[in-house]
Amino acid sequence: MSFAMKKWRLNAFLMIVIGFALVILAGALLLMLPIATTDGQGASFGDALFTATSAVCVTGLVVQNTVTYWSVFGQVVVMLLIQIGGVGVITLALAIAMFSKKKIGLSQRSVMQEAIAAPSLGGIVRLTGFIIRIVLCLEGVGVAILFAAFYQKFGFAKGLWYAIFHAVSAFCNAGFDLMGSEVPFCSLCDYVGNPLVNIAITGLIVLGGIGFISWRDLYQHKWHFSRYRMQTKVILTTTAALLAMGFVYFFAIEFSKPGFADLSLGERAWAAWFASVTPRTAGFNTVDLTKLSDAGQLMSIGLMLTGGSPGSTAGGMKTTTVAVLFAACFSVFSRKEDTNFYGRRISNQIIKQAVAVSSMYLVLFLLGGFCISEIESLPLLTCLFESASAIGTVGLSMGITPGLCGVSRAILVSLMFFGRVGGLTLIYAVASQKKKPPLRLPEEKITVG
Repeated sequence: MSFAMKKWRLNAFLMIVIGFALVILAGALLLMLPIATTDGQGASFGDALFTATSAVCVTGLVVQNTVTYWSVFGQVVVMLLIQIGGVGVITLALAIAMFSKKKIGLSQRSVMQEAIAAPSLGGIVRLTGFIIRIVLCLEGVGVAILFAAFYQKFGFAKGLWYAIFHAVSAFCNAGFDLMGSEVPFCSLCDYVGNPLVNIAITGLIVLGGIGFISWRDLYQHKWHFSRYRMQTKVILTTTAALLAMGFVYFFAIEFSKPGFADLSLGERAWAAWFASVTPRTAGFNTVDLTKLSDAGQLMSIGLMLTGGSPGSTAGGMKTTTVAVLFAACFSVFSRKEDTNFYGRRISNQIIKQAVAVSSMYLVLFLLGGFCISEIESLPLLTCLFESASAIGTVGLSMGITPGLCGVSRAILVSLMFFGRVGGLTLIYAVASQKKKPPLRLPEEKITVG
């Protein structure tokens, strides 16, 4: 790779970080306006910054009840921030340039490549157009289904607005909701057994979380699985395995416990499906999360940390990272020299990146939860649940976030930003590009395990 391309790559990472930061700041300033809150006083900078960060980082953690605290203007701002954060700041900027018929230079294409995890620069502009069309199409279908569910209770205008807001929030894996007017922070608990809401919300979450490149594979090759790129195959199989594992656990074990005895068999099945989908990574819930056992919280934490897939609206370590780690472990256990997927070999560089990413997420998740627990004098597992939700950009909560002090909120804000932008993106944005040394150091073995 030439020096010019290395420079472009560094600028690409830095531009992504700066882009997200500027959108968050702009959103916070808008939410501080008197028109943004129902009391006409405007939000404090702390509340506005937390909400804007949660929206742009498509997390869903809130410090104020969205439907009662924010006015319609404030809710629209939150929704737009979710849409920008979900699709991506760079993607929308490039789309605007395309529609205005401006010339897209090589540097802009390089930034876009990093933003959506595209395999190459070729076809980036066409891919951007494809992404925008798919986003509008899928969200439109979601709006239609949710409107059918909300119309009877909320009427035409309010039902349509609620359908639009929740469709955007679900597809972007955000988890913001407008259902707390009667019971604050209840999310979608009133719809635990509603097929339309469950199908629409979970369908949008999964489709938003499999990644833009996977969409293109599905569009081009339809149901011909063997023709998909290796990455798409890994994403789909890992996603299916995680969803199946979560559903079986929640249906057979967690929701069969006395705390959820009020659920019928049908509601239990819908709740188990929803609970296996929403931690990846949208913070809706259809049951009271405070009733989860310690094992249920740990299962949710594992799903939250895994998250969605590269180049998607979801956060977390990513399904491919977890898949590479498991495949590398399998190759060690089976005494194979290479790590393979679907007849393809994974390079050692990719394995090292997977180890680095997972290590960063685990360390920050543990450190964040530990610090919040010490600062707030709250149970460690509860705080770990909150920190996993933040760094995984999920938004599920045990109900402690609104009562946290400024320092604890700042920790969650930092974790949300890290989780959405990505650990490697942040590191590459500030790390200098070093030339490879002409000689390699002598090798010596060290015993592990």
